[in-house]
Amino acid sequence: MNPSSYGPLMIDLAGMAMSDPEKQRLQHPLVGGVILFSRNYQDPAQLTALCREIRAVRTPPLLIAIDHEGGRVQRCREGFTRLPPMRKLGEWWERDAAAASAAAGAIGFTLAAELRVCGVDLSFTPVLDLDYGISGVIGDRAFHRSPLAVIELAGALIEGLRAAGMACCGKHFPGHGHVAADSHLAIPVDERALVEMADDLLPYRQLQLDAVMPAHVIYPRVDSRPAGFSSVWIDMLRHEFGHAGVIFSDDLSMEGASVAGGIIARAQAAWAAGCDMLPVCNRPDTVEELLSGWQPQPDPLRSARIARLLPVKAIGPIDALPQYIAGRAACRQLA
Repeated sequence: MNPSSYGPLMIDLAGMAMSDPEKQRLQHPLVGGVILFSRNYQDPAQLTALCREIRAVRTPPLLIAIDHEGGRVQRCREGFTRLPPMRKLGEWWERDAAAASAAAGAIGFTLAAELRVCGVDLSFTPVLDLDYGISGVIGDRAFHRSPLAVIELAGALIEGLRAAGMACCGKHFPGHGHVAADSHLAIPVDERALVEMADDLLPYRQLQLDAVMPAHVIYPRVDSRPAGFSSVWIDMLRHEFGHAGVIFSDDLSMEGASVAGGIIARAQAAWAAGCDMLPVCNRPDTVEELLSGWQPQPDPLRSARIARLLPVKAIGPIDALPQYIAGRAACRQLA
């Protein structure tokens, strides 16, 4: 692959600064991005320095991403606004839909602006799963059971992200909310027929998404493969729903991905199904295996999709911006 293009792997780092072996891995042409975790964060100054260090490794710079949704999935805490779980917005929507939507937009701006000031390009948000009261791993990360509430609130949050110059990533297509098993630890199976999943699919039909992350869930009445390894689901997303943005696989180290085999088989299965970027987290040994043993065909179209996720303009001081002030106020109100 051309080192000036974006390779398909998104890998992680061990700590708050980069080691020399990590710098070497990031220079590999198969690598196109970095995903950050809580272990990579101390405070905004340290995060800014780390992102600057990552950005200096390659030209064009690697995509820097993080899972930073709010509630229990917020990697950066000290020095950042404490974001509520999205269910809080869903509960507010039931009382006052207009106010909840306005708050969602302001919270989206605050979420994105604080990350962007430090140099992070993308948060894997919003969660578009419906809250059926079944999935513990989704739970209060979901906005609501109603797809209309999810569309309105997630749509407002996305507008806030974009106002701060950040793209969005809807997850977990086609829906993780109807299975109890946690795909980090098991291989969830959703036995519903496609027609029974109409509510789950509605947000993906209605919202304009910059990126989508499929679930490591098997829907055997549609396809025998998990969604992220399924050309059936990914073709539906591309051709029926018209999604032209990036498709991320979910983390290939998760147990839900084990059905595809070893790490090279997992990467090849996701790539062949149509995923553009493949996160591999918490397993530097398997990253090394991929870098030395996987040889996908270069794909300029997929590389160009990834490049479009990077912010196109700098963000200046945010403290006095009305949307930032409103977002912080909404977070305090929902605390």
